[in-house]
Amino acid sequence: MCDKANEFYKNGLNFECQRCSFCCGHSPGYVYLSERDLLTLCAHYKMKIQEFIDTYCRWAEYYYGSEVLALLEKKNYDCILWKDGCSAYEARPVQCYTYPFWSWMVKDKETWDDCAKDCPGMNKGRLWSYDEIEKNKREYIANRPLTRAEVKALIEKEGE
Repeated sequence: MCDKANEFYKNGLNFECQRCSFCCGHSPGYVYLSERDLLTLCAHYKMKIQEFIDTYCRWAEYYYGSEVLALLEKKNYDCILWKDGCSAYEARPVQCYTYPFWSWMVKDKETWDDCAKDCPGMNKGRLWSYDEIEKNKREYIANRPLTRAEVKALIEKEGE
């Protein structure tokens, strides 16, 4: 079932979004886009890949000097998709819908409680089960952002 590292949430964790938008802006950050994210957002906005990238994306530094696709931020650091709520809520990226059950945030109780200082929805509202938390954590871990070469290949494939 659960190992010592995630034992603190064996009985679940409470979280319910308070729509404060803290996780969607207010400070610099990145929303990295995977292939699933990009294609889902393109379908949501009824845009071609290149058009969506030109309108909503930027290249962000990533591990080991690589660059990956990420959403733009406004000057106030809000996500480009934030307009009195997420304008792509139904199609939001994996990074967004798995929050706050990211692997590093549920690493231990101390980290969870430290993150909760910035998120008024953590430790409130709905009780998420151990299995739900683990599912979100796995999806977050598996969600790999796209490189330039991968985006180029997707654009070429779309044009076929």
